Amino acid sequence: MAFEDGKKLKIFTGNANPELAKEICDYLGLPLGEAFVGRFNNGEVQIMIDESVRGKDVFIVQPTSYPVNDNLMELMVMADALKRASARHITAVVPYYGYARQDRKTRGREPITAKLIANLLETAGITRLVTIDLHAGQIQGFFDVPVDHLFGASIIAKYINEKKMEDLIVVSPDLGGVTRARDLADRIGAPIAIIEKKRPEPGVAKVMNLIGDVKGKNCIIIDDIVDTAGSLVEGAKALEEFGAKSVTAAVTHAVLTDPAAERIANSNIKELIVTNTIPLRTELPNITQLSVAPLLGEAIMRIFHEVSVSNLFDK
Repeated sequence: MAFEDGKKLKIFTGNANPELAKEICDYLGLPLGEAFVGRFNNGEVQIMIDESVRGKDVFIVQPTSYPVNDNLMELMVMADALKRASARHITAVVPYYGYARQDRKTRGREPITAKLIANLLETAGITRLVTIDLHAGQIQGFFDVPVDHLFGASIIAKYINEKKMEDLIVVSPDLGGVTRARDLADRIGAPIAIIEKKRPEPGVAKVMNLIGDVKGKNCIIIDDIVDTAGSLVEGAKALEEFGAKSVTAAVTHAVLTDPAAERIANSNIKELIVTNTIPLRTELPNITQLSVAPLLGEAIMRIFHEVSVSNLFDK
């Protein structure tokens, strides 16, 4: 999908997800920007931009996923290099925004790291952020530059609609995810249910109640992140106990740290639907990965041409 003025737009990538960056470039009909992203002998990040970016609109595709600190430093050092090379605009395309779960103080003497990252990115020279399914929507307000917050529900809904499943119900894994669940439900024409749970400690969730009727239904649990999969597996188990016919999980960001793979493999989750915002670190027989490259490609093109990005999500 090539478009005019391509020479004024440049897309670069770090080492976090170069495959996604190449997919985006293929979608737009553009070559990937020429740059070296490596390390000095002492482990410090080394960036060399190997083509002129003077006066260009530059996009850096770099999710801040595992190893989060390395990928974050690559993003900031590349932004600094591009700023000093006189790029006109520098947009960070961060499909997965690391540290997003540290968005507020839950006890005394805690940092708000999501805000710190916003400050660091702006200091490095970022003039705009593009991201997908922030864990907390208020993180947009941590930035003093424009933030385009995209939603993975549009991609997931298309896949589900193509499967033509019957007796569907969308399930939010907690009270905070109701808006996300409602968005998907509206797109696939299904009702919603809500799992009410409490967290006695970080990474541990206990199901307390279910709001809605899932008996005889094909349930789709929708969430933004699957990390250790403890909450996801417990939620799926509870849905089965409440009479669900089947349980599918749809999650945008597949972090999947240990023991997630084992938990999901031994659970009643029929299929785990994820996107490629970050590379998969584990193999699962029942996992389906959807590409966000067309969504990001469209957003990049709209930003470059200064037209509405929000129209991407019109029903």
